[in-house]
Amino acid sequence: MRYLRSDGRVAIRRPRPGDETEFVAAARRSQDLHHPWLSAPDDAERYAAYLRKIRGRGSDGFLFCDRATGEIAGYATISGIVLGALRGGYLGYAAFRPYAGTGHATAGVRLVIAHAFGPLGLHRLEANIQPGNEPSKRLARRLGFRLEGFSPDYLFIDGAWRDHERWAITAPAPD
Repeated sequence: MRYLRSDGRVAIRRPRPGDETEFVAAARRSQDLHHPWLSAPDDAERYAAYLRKIRGRGSDGFLFCDRATGEIAGYATISGIVLGALRGGYLGYAAFRPYAGTGHATAGVRLVIAHAFGPLGLHRLEANIQPGNEPSKRLARRLGFRLEGFSPDYLFIDGAWRDHERWAITAPAPD
């Protein structure tokens, strides 16, 4: 398996068509964990659409995997990538059962951030998190994101416009 980055216990790589069965099963197994915050691709059609999205211009996707087993522990997507003067994007992430709460998501997202600020050449990542999603906010805080604001009725999720808090992190200044 070719990984983009690893911290020894967790590694990140790009999703592939061959990951469909494992990814979809993990998404289904984790639906109660994600609802109402997000809806991970949980069937073949939605997984194929996810692959098309992350292979298109302006998006990138990553799986974080347990190094011991190779199993998919979660995923992250950077969307709305803008280069030029901004060099930023929107970061979304989710852990899958049984890896939720084990540190795999924190390690995986940390690796995605390093990749975004390294090879992808980004300077800023923004994570929009619903106010009641405490696990996601704790992860953002652990990784150094700062709360920048509040956006009412920001995204249409689970049949309604949902408020979100805007969290962001910027690349460290060069030495």
